[in-house]
Amino acid sequence: MYDENNVFAKILREEIPCKKFYETQYALVFEDLFPQRKIHMLVIPKGKYIDLDDFNANATKDEVVGFFRAISEVSTRLKIQATEGGYRVISNIGSNGGQEVPHLHFHILGGERVGRMLSAKTRTSVKEKL
Repeated sequence: MYDENNVFAKILREEIPCKKFYETQYALVFEDLFPQRKIHMLVIPKGKYIDLDDFNANATKDEVVGFFRAISEVSTRLKIQATEGGYRVISNIGSNGGQEVPHLHFHILGGERVGRMLSAKTRTSVKEKL
């Protein structure tokens, strides 16, 4: 069940301020309060979706397309798209995935080298797998 009192729901209702960067009828993009890289934006759908599974099962096609296009538009506006060096998009899903806020959100990280996805201790190289 969707939690109406999660922080992103409150941001959407403008009960909590945010530094908006981009907005459409389907998505809101704003600066992360605790940036992990030079550029760290959060992208949230305007609909009440807990995570990516919920979004894919229940969002309309227009919501899905509009949400993911917002991510691409932000990378273009920030000049971090692949031709400019690239960026990382992350969504944590559920407790094992590290999701802290029960509202679907994607992190866009860029503006500098983001680094490896996992630490060397936990990551097996592709060469080792092959």
